[in-house]
Amino acid sequence: MGQIGVGLVGHEFMGRAHSHAWRSVGAVFGPALLPAMAVLAGRTPDRAAAAAARLGWASATADWRDLLTRDDVQIIDICTPGDSHAEIAIAALEAGKHVLCEKPLANTLAEAEAMAAAARKAAANGVRNMVAFNYRRVPAIALARRLVEQGALGEIRHVRAQYLQDWIVDPQFPLVWRLRRELAGSGALGDIGSHAVDTAQYVTGQRLTGVSALTETFIKERPLATVSAGLAAQAQEVETGTVTVDDAALFIGRLSGGGLASFEASRFATGRKNALRLEVNGSLGSLAFDFEAMNELWVDKGGTGFRRVLVTEPDHPYAGAWWPPGHGLGYDHAFTNEIADFLDAVASGTDPAPSFEDGLRVQRVLAAVERSAANGSMYTLVEES
Repeated sequence: MGQIGVGLVGHEFMGRAHSHAWRSVGAVFGPALLPAMAVLAGRTPDRAAAAAARLGWASATADWRDLLTRDDVQIIDICTPGDSHAEIAIAALEAGKHVLCEKPLANTLAEAEAMAAAARKAAANGVRNMVAFNYRRVPAIALARRLVEQGALGEIRHVRAQYLQDWIVDPQFPLVWRLRRELAGSGALGDIGSHAVDTAQYVTGQRLTGVSALTETFIKERPLATVSAGLAAQAQEVETGTVTVDDAALFIGRLSGGGLASFEASRFATGRKNALRLEVNGSLGSLAFDFEAMNELWVDKGGTGFRRVLVTEPDHPYAGAWWPPGHGLGYDHAFTNEIADFLDAVASGTDPAPSFEDGLRVQRVLAAVERSAANGSMYTLVEES
């Protein structure tokens, strides 16, 4: 086994998830390249140093640009809000660093196109790129892809994809960065809708060619900071700010194979915590998945009714690397599976998937959804360059 140095940019939710994956991938998969967790970059020295110590990184810096020139960093992993993805990724690729970047690829279509162009140029020199749509590495979703590839469903006729959450239902929830367009690019559409789009395209092996959409922002003003409880809070005048992204997006579309698709992304689906749901109906059968029961895939063959498949067998994708049959995986395992695939691709000199090109295809769908919603739900083509 060789070793390859990794630098992480960002240390909040996604940074923690990725750090856990970098720490565990060697013990689980024994990849050809073992990651050395060289440096974590944050915005302030104290917080970056504390995060590095807690998450297992050898050093810390308050400037991500330091990673570009360090000899002990060959991979840069980007876990920042979307407004910085393009700048960091393009600089890293130009510096000859392999890049793993969180989704959605960028905040705008123009940024995503620039990132994909930089990735194509860097690939000529053996520099690899990957966008982190981690749900592709959930064993049940990977098994669904395998079944479709094998023809088990026949001709794909319908796809229904949803990603439902409820974490901002409370009007007093503060105006965090995910609710500000200049930082997040879009709201539920980009944050979770991008997962629904990628999952549907990945499982079916088809692309969305056009969409008709609606978006809505249900709560348009939110507190700029949390308010302490009690009588003091009642007397306190709270400054608010404008929510500049969507709370929910609903759209229909057509697949490149001629099938029909519907999508829903919402942070206002009360009672749904992290419900990425997919149903695919074909001429020979169907499959259904819900991430809130992530180790299960429901399969119908020939219209005889759905049966549950517990996706923990050794011959199921990724599952055999972990625990004995029946011992389910969790949210964090998808990231470890993702890192293992990325390292294997870098080691073998092959292109990882999903690539920045795949991320760009999703970004084109998101842009088409926003154009359709702005134009009154007119049918909008997904542009391809």
